[in-house]
Amino acid sequence: MNPITVFYILIGIIIFKFLFDTIISYLNSKHFKDGIPSELEGVYNEDEYLKSQEYKKTNYQFSLYTSIFSILTTLLFFIFDGFAFVDEIAREISANNIIITLIFFGIILFASDFLSLPFSIYKTFVIEEKFGFNKTSKKTFVIDKIKGWLMLLIIGGGILALITWFYQLTTSNFWLYTWVLISFFTLFMNLFYSKLIVPLFNKQKPLEVGDLKSAIEEFAQKIGFKIDNIFVIDGSKRSTKANAYFSGFGSQKRITLYDTLINDLETNEIVAVLAHEVGHYKRKHIIYNLLLSIVLMGFTLFILSLLIGNITLSQALGVETASFHIGLIAFGILYSPISEITSLFMNSLSRKFEYEADDYAKNNFEAASLISSLKKLSKNSLSNLTPHKLYVKIHYSHPTLLQRILNLKK
Repeated sequence: MNPITVFYILIGIIIFKFLFDTIISYLNSKHFKDGIPSELEGVYNEDEYLKSQEYKKTNYQFSLYTSIFSILTTLLFFIFDGFAFVDEIAREISANNIIITLIFFGIILFASDFLSLPFSIYKTFVIEEKFGFNKTSKKTFVIDKIKGWLMLLIIGGGILALITWFYQLTTSNFWLYTWVLISFFTLFMNLFYSKLIVPLFNKQKPLEVGDLKSAIEEFAQKIGFKIDNIFVIDGSKRSTKANAYFSGFGSQKRITLYDTLINDLETNEIVAVLAHEVGHYKRKHIIYNLLLSIVLMGFTLFILSLLIGNITLSQALGVETASFHIGLIAFGILYSPISEITSLFMNSLSRKFEYEADDYAKNNFEAASLISSLKKLSKNSLSNLTPHKLYVKIHYSHPTLLQRILNLKK
């Protein structure tokens, strides 16, 4: 296959994905004005539902504008040999392949982030502000952005440098070393993310002694589950939206509650949410997800190893010599259809796990409390109660509110 053919295949994949995503989003938008299902009556009053419809419409239009801007800039970058231009800059700075790769991706990623910055600012300080969600100060926004860049440089750059080094040393077998590296990193992050990364952005403190902690300890004793690490995170620093999550396993397991969750829900509702999170742990969902992600990563890296040395991939993007970093870009696009399929599978599995965690909370605590908490959380985030079925299958990692309530009422 000649480079020109590969170039048009890459362009075709990019355009097809844009059109597909746009059509699915459009179909979803046609359901924004659907009536509230009878099972969900009481989640919104009339004014609140009108507000939720306006929020959905605003986000849909904003997403459409950003995706149009993104595909136009991407296509222009391809057409005018942008990758070859950046590659030339990197090679003028250094002759070392590892340094070239780091400079190349550094320029690409930071330029992309810079172009998307106005959209991020508008989303945070206009849309989220308009609907009463934003609590992020301009200072916090800037500091978060700087910290994100530093983490990208240190962690992302370090991993990329090692992968490039593996490729230089072993060529076709580099994927095995890379798989081990990424697997170890994924495991490490699962165990210590809350201890090492979260504190860079948020304050965490142990849940204080009181009625809530007593209720949680009573529930834990009932199910024979040791909960030593329950933390409250200052989510209200950035948004009014609430959340809770379970991280780690073994001695490193911990439950994190957003302060907004504690403010929005009653004690029994919070314990029901926590029971759902414990359900994920009891059903070993964290371990299953970890193992599956490692297996999928190994499969992806193996396919990459079969294609990465192909000079046609580099020539398709305007670079005449076979280059590891150019090959990564081309492979990422060529692999995206497979990635979409695996994403469908992972989302489907995730929704199954959510049902199982809900069932655990229902059987070991109270279905009614979990239902009321889900309704409140949906209301407070102005979530979509009537999404298109196909949109749910493609994009949702959780079942819809209606699906979860019908399951809990069985």
